[in-house]
Amino acid sequence: MHLFRCAILYAALLCSANAATADIAALEALRDGDMKKLNFAEAPKLVPEAVLLDADDAEHSLAEYRGKWVVLNFWATWCAPCRLEMPSLERLQTAMGGETLAVVPVAAGRNPVEAINRFYADAGIVSLPVLRDPTQQFTRGMGIVGLPMTVILNPDGAEVARLIGDAEWDSASAMAILAALIAGE
Repeated sequence: MHLFRCAILYAALLCSANAATADIAALEALRDGDMKKLNFAEAPKLVPEAVLLDADDAEHSLAEYRGKWVVLNFWATWCAPCRLEMPSLERLQTAMGGETLAVVPVAAGRNPVEAINRFYADAGIVSLPVLRDPTQQFTRGMGIVGLPMTVILNPDGAEVARLIGDAEWDSASAMAILAALIAGE
């Protein structure tokens, strides 16, 4: 019944979404379970520039993801809820990632590459990038005060939603919300 309700709401959202962004009230109606913690911004918010390091210390920017919706997850190897959440982010990337959506985890603070690689191997994480913010400059600039925290960015790189705490990102509700956002571009 719940999946049917999500499908009906999603269909209604597709019919009513404007070209710039999906209607917040319609998106909020899709929230269920963990997604009830997802808060939508009244208007897209600018995001500070990011200098993220990969496993080889090469620099990366969020500009690499422009044109895609981004599920930007801040986490740490020592954070138990983060470790529980990460497999659902992997499943989300596998299910929806590609030309229109990218799941981008950022290890905030001191997270040795060896510890990240070990965790990814143990958890079966194969499709998510290893990106780090060891100085937490970007993390602080995003207003991240606790982990895990996930921010959804539109294709222009602006924040449109934020969820504090862990969540099942491959749940029917999460996927319906993301599909509605993508359809409402």
